[in-house]
Amino acid sequence: MNEFKELMAEIDRFTEERDWDQFHNPKDLAVALSIEASELLELYLWKKPEDARVDKVREELADVINYAFLLASKYGFDIPEIVREKLQKNAAKYPVDKAKGVATKYNEL
Repeated sequence: MNEFKELMAEIDRFTEERDWDQFHNPKDLAVALSIEASELLELYLWKKPEDARVDKVREELADVINYAFLLASKYGFDIPEIVREKLQKNAAKYPVDKAKGVATKYNEL
């Protein structure tokens, strides 16, 4: 079993032991993921990026990843597979010769 699958199983086990799966429908997982991402953003609010507390960034990022894994698990997604598929799509939208070193949206390259 690869590390992603082991981690997903560990997260699933954690929620099952607490009977939280009843609350983990896809919509609520997506909402929770968004809330955790907002908590991550809050750590940078009104600060220079280097002034954010790295320990708190680590915690909030873990929460974001946890909810992302739960949502992927709910749909039976293979995380490495869906990330690679998205990277391929983004590579087509952002070819190196046009996108290298620029922060321009794909439709404006």
